[in-house]
Amino acid sequence: MPSYRLLRSVSAAFVALSGLVAVPGTASALDTVPLHRLLGEPDRLTIAVSGTDRGLDGTYRLRCGPAGGTHPEAEEACERLTKLSEGNRDPFAPLPADTFCTLQHGGSATARVTGHWHGRPVDAKFSRTDGCQIHRWDELVPVLPVA
Repeated sequence: MPSYRLLRSVSAAFVALSGLVAVPGTASALDTVPLHRLLGEPDRLTIAVSGTDRGLDGTYRLRCGPAGGTHPEAEEACERLTKLSEGNRDPFAPLPADTFCTLQHGGSATARVTGHWHGRPVDAKFSRTDGCQIHRWDELVPVLPVA
């Protein structure tokens, strides 16, 4: 009766997996969990900020999914990073080497972000030394403080 056992095993597997199939109009707990969160490192970042001259210097921890940590605006920071990551974009990517930027100075603030975001390691540095770097910093507010 090997065919009976095979049929029974296949049937049991089908029943077990049918609960994972989405039925239109219903929601499943797995529908809201991105694959990178199921398989990779959790979204956790350390943000070290200095030179803001506004009392915002310090090291903050940010955890997303759910939002938490020591970051003063954790929920908003996680929402911003999620938005910047749409379309598989990397919000921490450096500027291309051949980028032309305006010559302007946005202050002496610097930041370093390390950790994991969407299953990828992060080690990014930010400053406000020219127009491109100022824009890059401003895109990450409120992850980074308003400088």
